[in-house]
Amino acid sequence: MTDSKYFTTTKKGEIFELKAELNSDKKEKKKEAVKKVIASMTVGKDVSALFPDVVNCMQTDNLELKKLVYLYLMNYAKSQPDMAIMAVNTFVKDCEDANPLIRALAVRTMGCIRVDKITEYLCEPLRKCLKDEDPYVRKTAAVCVAKLHDINAQLVEDQGFLDTLKDLISDSNPMVVANAVAALSEIAESHPNSNLLDLNPQSINKLLTALNECTEWGQIFILDCLANYTPRDDRESQSICERVTPRLSHANSAVVLSAVKVLMKFMEMLPKDLDYYGTLLKKLAPPLVTLLSAEPELQYVALRNINLIVQKRPEILKHEMKVFFVKYNDPIYVKLEKLDIMIRLASQANIAQVLAELKEYATEVDVDFVRKAVRAIGRCAIKVEQSAERCVSTLLDLIQTKVNYVVQEAIVVIKDIFRKYPNKYESVIATLCENLDSLDEPEARAAMIWIVGEYAERIDNADELLESFLEGFHDESTQVQLQLLTAIVKLFLKKPTETQELVQQVLSLATQDSDNPDLRDRGYIYWRLLSTDPVAAKEVVLAEKPLISEETDLIEPTLLEELICHIGTLASVYHKPPSAFVEGSRGVMHKRLPARTGSGESTESPDVGTAAGGSAPEAAPSIIPSQGDLLGDLLNLDMAPPTTSGPPPPTTGMQMGGMDLLGGGLDSLLGGDIGGSPAMGAGFGAAPAVMPASLNAPVGGGLGDLFDLGGGVGMPMGAYIPPKIVWLPAMKAKGLEISGTFARRAGVIQMELILTNKAMSVMTDFAIQFNRNSFGLAPAGPLQVLTPLGPNQTIEVSLPLSTVGPVMKMDPLNNLQVAVKNNIDVFYFSCQYPISMLFVEDGKMERQLFLATWKDIPNDNESQFQIKDCHLNSDAASSKLQGSNIFTIAKRTVEGQDMLYMSIKLSNGIWVLAELKVQAGNPNYTISLKCRAPEVSQCVFQCYEAVLKN
Repeated sequence: MTDSKYFTTTKKGEIFELKAELNSDKKEKKKEAVKKVIASMTVGKDVSALFPDVVNCMQTDNLELKKLVYLYLMNYAKSQPDMAIMAVNTFVKDCEDANPLIRALAVRTMGCIRVDKITEYLCEPLRKCLKDEDPYVRKTAAVCVAKLHDINAQLVEDQGFLDTLKDLISDSNPMVVANAVAALSEIAESHPNSNLLDLNPQSINKLLTALNECTEWGQIFILDCLANYTPRDDRESQSICERVTPRLSHANSAVVLSAVKVLMKFMEMLPKDLDYYGTLLKKLAPPLVTLLSAEPELQYVALRNINLIVQKRPEILKHEMKVFFVKYNDPIYVKLEKLDIMIRLASQANIAQVLAELKEYATEVDVDFVRKAVRAIGRCAIKVEQSAERCVSTLLDLIQTKVNYVVQEAIVVIKDIFRKYPNKYESVIATLCENLDSLDEPEARAAMIWIVGEYAERIDNADELLESFLEGFHDESTQVQLQLLTAIVKLFLKKPTETQELVQQVLSLATQDSDNPDLRDRGYIYWRLLSTDPVAAKEVVLAEKPLISEETDLIEPTLLEELICHIGTLASVYHKPPSAFVEGSRGVMHKRLPARTGSGESTESPDVGTAAGGSAPEAAPSIIPSQGDLLGDLLNLDMAPPTTSGPPPPTTGMQMGGMDLLGGGLDSLLGGDIGGSPAMGAGFGAAPAVMPASLNAPVGGGLGDLFDLGGGVGMPMGAYIPPKIVWLPAMKAKGLEISGTFARRAGVIQMELILTNKAMSVMTDFAIQFNRNSFGLAPAGPLQVLTPLGPNQTIEVSLPLSTVGPVMKMDPLNNLQVAVKNNIDVFYFSCQYPISMLFVEDGKMERQLFLATWKDIPNDNESQFQIKDCHLNSDAASSKLQGSNIFTIAKRTVEGQDMLYMSIKLSNGIWVLAELKVQAGNPNYTISLKCRAPEVSQCVFQCYEAVLKN
């Protein structure tokens, strides 16, 4: 009879009966009862009332019964912590049992009981098990340390378990070594700067020895650990590669990918002229090809990883094009991925073969696949110049099929071919124009409009073609509208006499009848250009365009390097760094490939540095990512001082989803005509101005009545500067203590630091770097510590900051992660800056614009806060706030309550509008904040509170 009988009971009074059975003297009856309890627990019934009775069953020699009781214990210990303490004595006893299976079972269960009260009782049994004579117990205890560290990290460190774990790396049993490595890696991920896995040539040798003998999952842990090591030179790198290479023939694909990751990383350090380098490239191809004979899901993961490998080293698979040809029964996701890799591997040698395949694919039935195949033909033309003519004729053949979606994709790629090879294939334009009526997808319509506008002088009826698109202008997508606007302006500049009416019509549609800010802005710019300087307009609009690059979808090099370090993980499938999809910064390290030996690359930066004679931890897991931005080189710690001084330039464009209110045409809400052509409509001037001119003039009609400017605003006081606090204590930075604050002086943000040397050695070579942050804060120059910092010396440094660094939304919004380097090490800390440092000096909005903007921002974006215990009158408050660039626009008094209307502009263009209510004799103020990016409101409120109370 199977165990299903335990799930079939529906008796009433069941708990009472189970209680009686659990206390039975008969062992068999007791075991049956525990099985019933576990069955009830599995289906979701609450059997916690039986906790003491089940725990009593622990006193048994029967291993099966003990396992069942431990299972119950793990499930209910959290909800019954006081009861769980009853079981502690049994754990301690079981940890000294003669049977190693029971000792291991006890220590495994101890690690799974996540109850703080119990953890300290478990330290002694765990310590014994870590030094147990049986390797099975030791390997289980190693994993238990990682679990315990997750519950109470401080306890694990105080008890010295981490040192014991490090000792286990030298254990004689390979499985113990693998588990110790896994546990240390897990702990190191949650403490990126702890340097727990202090890898050196001796420990690496032990890991490589264990690699040959442990289980497949043990091998993966060890290989992942090896990937975090940076060899001292190319000889050591080659030696490790030779010992890892046999793993490429393993049956488990995860082991293969982990081995590939190690080899891809260490190949960076091998000179390309070395014979072994060529041999290694040849050895890497067969295992990758073998992965493609697995089931589709595994194939997909392999293909995503191969995609990265091919971008980094196409020579590995350059002779293996045929394995990426699509099979008829491949799922669509595998087909699309194979297509991508085929194009990456396309070269002059194999292009004929590739084109024949792609033409075949373009006649398939799967629409998505066909689209991608047609697009791939275009990409081949752009990549391999010799094949361009053949590709164009293939595309023309496909257009002749008149299959709608094939025609549309072909037109999109032909546009790109024109961009790559100007004045070469324009003879096909006539064929393209024949298919104009069948285009219904925005991208294809936009491509066709671009072609007509770009080659208007060669198309006799270009104006008629563009006019036909203009009829349904408002129904078109933004992409098509923008392209149509540009194309008609190009046509006008080429044939001004025939198309004057057409250009007037499109400019009017774009500026007056559209509510899309992008379209409106582009329309105004063209209108201004055409009306003020047609010659300049011609130079701008008809300027020679740069040729498009071969591969537009290549991953940015620094991101690719990081992804290569994550081969075989989710990051390599998503093609995103872990920080993009792992919530919070915990456990996210940014990895980099090592610099090639003898390549002359600087190793000063903490990202790559290796100390002479020692080994650096894997690119000192820098918190400063270089992913996704091209500022990596500028942000290098050894950067030269900037050539210009003074306030940093403001950032252009909004990075946080807000919008530049002044650029968004709010002036038109006020209905003022600001000069220029009458046809241009309201809100359009002869020259672009930051603040529309007419807003300085009084506006009638009751708009001004809301604001009574009679209440004078006092002279501003100085800006508020928070007191300095310790950001990096000496004990965490090998004797370097850093305190600091932020200030804004004469429009420049400054980070004011106090560096104190509490160590016995001299500190030199200081440098600083910031992680990406919400407002793009970055050092505007190097950290100026001009003299060595001796023991017990203190120095004050002021670091000017700019706001043009890379942007990433932080939590909290004003969090800043900083790396400071000196001759001893690199240290990391985070601090929070008051957002008032970002309030710019031109943040005073005109009152009419204020009113219009306040109405325009949705009410959902309004936040209300209370500022308590503030004993200033409204004038004093206004004066104090103005010192921090919080400007009072207007003041009015309603029933003895002063209402101050204020505006703030942040360095990235976000406007914050505020209404501050001050009641005479009441120390509590009410503040309402309105903003297009409501996430900044909380930080702004904190600034109000800090400024008014200090």
